[in-house]
Amino acid sequence: MKFTMSVAMSPLDQIVELARCAEECGFASVALPDSLFYSETVSADYPYTSDGSRMWTSETPWPDPFVAAGAIGAATSTIRFYPQVLKLGSRNPLLLARQILTVAAMTQNRFGLGVGIGWSPEEFRWCGVPFEHRGRRVDEMIDVIGLVLGGGMVEYHGEFFDFDRLQMSPAPTERVPIYVGGHTEVALKRAARIGDGWTSAMMKLEDLAETKKRLNELLAERGREDDPFEIQAVCIDRFGLDGYREQADAGVTDAITVPWLFYGVGFDGALDAKKDGIKRFADEIINRF
Repeated sequence: MKFTMSVAMSPLDQIVELARCAEECGFASVALPDSLFYSETVSADYPYTSDGSRMWTSETPWPDPFVAAGAIGAATSTIRFYPQVLKLGSRNPLLLARQILTVAAMTQNRFGLGVGIGWSPEEFRWCGVPFEHRGRRVDEMIDVIGLVLGGGMVEYHGEFFDFDRLQMSPAPTERVPIYVGGHTEVALKRAARIGDGWTSAMMKLEDLAETKKRLNELLAERGREDDPFEIQAVCIDRFGLDGYREQADAGVTDAITVPWLFYGVGFDGALDAKKDGIKRFADEIINRF
């Protein structure tokens, strides 16, 4: 099992140095958060808390994941990075394809694309995109992005997106993996259809294990049961060396963690304290796993 360090809700001036430290300590990847803006009120509940409330405030820092990936890539040499997850629904797939292939080229293929639909109606509507039919729209977006990243002249004529022959260069020299987020049946089917993996929000181990079983069934239905497939997990009830071994036994291949939280350092904690937490986690977990 691999370990990914999340930098969600950390001050932006810490992110590059945290990534350097994580690379030195054996983390495989950095998970980058995504949120376009904080609307004062929202017309939908946040789906990943028990009461529907957001876990952040209007002052919480949110880096653009592509800018952050470029900064991290320039300061490191081996560690990978992926949005966890990029809210596709309010964006344009051709503009995203341009960003993805640029980051992939400039970081020597160390970028993976974690994708979700997005949950906030305001993020859609205030960016000029309807909230309705968002699932079908995102399915087309993923198809468009994959088509463009494949290289050469391409065209697309769908329900939501329509363009004649075009090309973006340079195409990535390696496939950019796509990790599909979401806990619904529709999201799991999307992951099985086009994903190189599935990525979770906060879940208990029992729920992760059940989700893994369902994904196995869906992959088998598509003849993909032998394909490499990542299970990226934010598990909320199994920690420590034994806990991570339980996660691996349940099928998790990539454990996403905020290591300094285990040592009493908050999201807005000092950089040196966070780096100490990264090193302790590596000594206690990664190096013994």
